[in-house]
Amino acid sequence: MNVYVAGATHVGMKRSHNEDSLFLMPEHDVYIVADGMGGHASGEVASRMAVETVAEFFRDTAEDDEITWPYRMDKERHYDENRLINSIKLANLRIYEASSADPRKKGMGTTLVGVSLVHGGIYLGHVGDSRIYRLRPSGEIEQLTEDHSLLNDYIKMKNLTPEEIEHFPHKNVIVRALGMKETVMVDTVFVEPEVGDTILLCSDGLSGMVPDDIILELSKGTHTPQTLQAACDALIVAANEAGGTDNSTVVLVHFHDDGDEDVPTDENETASTVAVAGDDVDTTPPTSTPAPEEPGEEADDVADAEELDVEADEEDEIQTMEQAAVDPAGAPESDADEDAKDD
Repeated sequence: MNVYVAGATHVGMKRSHNEDSLFLMPEHDVYIVADGMGGHASGEVASRMAVETVAEFFRDTAEDDEITWPYRMDKERHYDENRLINSIKLANLRIYEASSADPRKKGMGTTLVGVSLVHGGIYLGHVGDSRIYRLRPSGEIEQLTEDHSLLNDYIKMKNLTPEEIEHFPHKNVIVRALGMKETVMVDTVFVEPEVGDTILLCSDGLSGMVPDDIILELSKGTHTPQTLQAACDALIVAANEAGGTDNSTVVLVHFHDDGDEDVPTDENETASTVAVAGDDVDTTPPTSTPAPEEPGEEADDVADAEELDVEADEEDEIQTMEQAAVDPAGAPESDADEDAKDD
């Protein structure tokens, strides 16, 4: 199978700047989306550092087989899975160190979802509440990642009703992110795609505004590079039309038959691309302008996350929100995640 890839990002209708980043590396079959947080431009710094660090690690390890990895390999995991985990852990460390060294960047962090296409399948890696979906030609949509969010922890603990989920007061609070601690736990998934499948990566500015059935409707079909880019743009428009309360970013990776005729692609659809603040696609009507940003809005994710504590394995009521403190790692570290950096 071969793939077509396209992506788009937009500041939205409420925010004054874009803290999302995306990176497309077709030459290494790696595609990444990150959603920064922290305010005062720190969020866009964190998300850019994340995608660029992951891309740099894949580029360096492809060019030099003897390069020293920042973390030991887990012998129970495949080489390609270790490679993805190492790249994300390295991104976490660099963001954490930058935040610790500069008071202006204190508390900055980012979510990250990334896919690495390998022989026989795809490795997915993620931290935070950005998502990866699989869209099937049969008309099915499946979320392949699990949100590292307060809402998701509450759902697992309390079996919330749809109405309770809709009115949950802390939807923007995440319990795991890059840059919050010196080490981070990275969740990975391996899937085997079929011809006609589309893998969708997105920030919560899209998944939080556009229902899954609409995402499927706007993304389904047998794509060419041009129609795939049009689908990305349509998803961004849908998020903005639903309110556009956050930055929104999407990447689509469509698997097609090796025998399909090659279709000429636009330069932006094949070149490695990083999208940062200000590099938005023009998907809003000319008369639309972002609404004024609410005071303190930029830092809400990090500030709230530090004030809340979720014990997902406890059946007791969660303590008063303002009194608790979240552990951004979100879960006990496994043996693979306790690896110290090589000296």
